[in-house]
Amino acid sequence: MEDNYYIARDKTEEGPFTLEQLMQADIDADTLILSPNAADWQRASDLPELFHYFEAQGYYFPTEDNLAGFGWRLLAYIADSFIMSYPISFFRPENFKEIYERALNGGATVTDLNTMMQFNITTFLVMAMYHTLCEFSPLQGSLGKKLFRLTVVDSDGRRLSFFRALIRNVGKIVSGTALFIGYLWVLWDDRKQAWHDKWAKAYVLIKNR
Repeated sequence: MEDNYYIARDKTEEGPFTLEQLMQADIDADTLILSPNAADWQRASDLPELFHYFEAQGYYFPTEDNLAGFGWRLLAYIADSFIMSYPISFFRPENFKEIYERALNGGATVTDLNTMMQFNITTFLVMAMYHTLCEFSPLQGSLGKKLFRLTVVDSDGRRLSFFRALIRNVGKIVSGTALFIGYLWVLWDDRKQAWHDKWAKAYVLIKNR
């Protein structure tokens, strides 16, 4: 009797099931389940004994143990910067080196500043779209994140929708202002979320931890 689970589906109660039978009953993260150790119905995603079942289906639930810290995220960022440096080079103006040197010496013209601003905006848009598409795709994260076994999920452990991934990456504009305080927020946040993570209700996790 200790292993009896019940499912609420289409306003009807099904069961009892053993844990093995439950995992063969075509449940999803939102299925309501009454477990033998609970007094009330819970979503399947809230049952610890089903975490491995959902991970096998591509769900990765945020827990205190698998949240990615600032260091891992910084390494992934550096890796992505190297990966994307070649594609971004196609958008760099031919005289960018001369413009950059004039800017360093304090001799940049208004045209130079406009050119640099346009290039910076283009770089941000390319990177934002790259990250958005990667997070929305089955990769659930950029190539740099994959290199360090990181994945981006929503609060239910699911892959981000395109809109939510877009919000997260456009929000990096604000996170990068005021000495990058929005990025550094990860260092002291209980859920290790940057500002743009919070706005998108997203989490960066380390797989298999």
